[in-house]
Amino acid sequence: MTGALLSLAIVTLTVWLVTGAGLARWIANLRAVGSVIPNQPTVVRQIQQLQRLETVRYTMDKIISGERDNAYLPKFLVSDRLLLVVHGEVIGGVDLTKLQPSDISVRGRVATVHLPSPEILVTRVDNGKTRVYSRDTGLFSSPDPNLESEVRQEAERQLQQAAQQDGILKAAQDNARSALATILKGLGFERVDFS
Repeated sequence: MTGALLSLAIVTLTVWLVTGAGLARWIANLRAVGSVIPNQPTVVRQIQQLQRLETVRYTMDKIISGERDNAYLPKFLVSDRLLLVVHGEVIGGVDLTKLQPSDISVRGRVATVHLPSPEILVTRVDNGKTRVYSRDTGLFSSPDPNLESEVRQEAERQLQQAAQQDGILKAAQDNARSALATILKGLGFERVDFS
């Protein structure tokens, strides 16, 4: 009787080890099927479909002036001076259409991405919130119809320059990396490195 019980225990232990290990492998395979990692071309295509990733927006108010005068006559006679209160925004980000297949490598659950350089994507003056503060013309001159357009163009240039001085490109790059890391981890990657 003891031999039969010992044999039954050995058979039971053997069956449990075989099926237990088999069960563990089956569960591991089931987990692997549930989290398929996309290959490199798929990752490139998914990122490129985002096109322009706008990651930071600066809103600013500036006072910009413009002037037309004559070098030979006094300003109070023939000048045209404009003072504009400008409200505008500058948007920075990354143009992901510039991403090349060689910029992404996939090794198991680790993705390495080389992002295109951050850039200023949009600079615009909000015409609804921008207004002429003052305009002075000389006694013998009329307002120059092109002066306001030129001042608005200068305003866009100064808004862009101020945003660059405030670090818009660095913020755009940091925010783009954070956003892409979140997206790629959502696709199943455990780690995302940027080079």
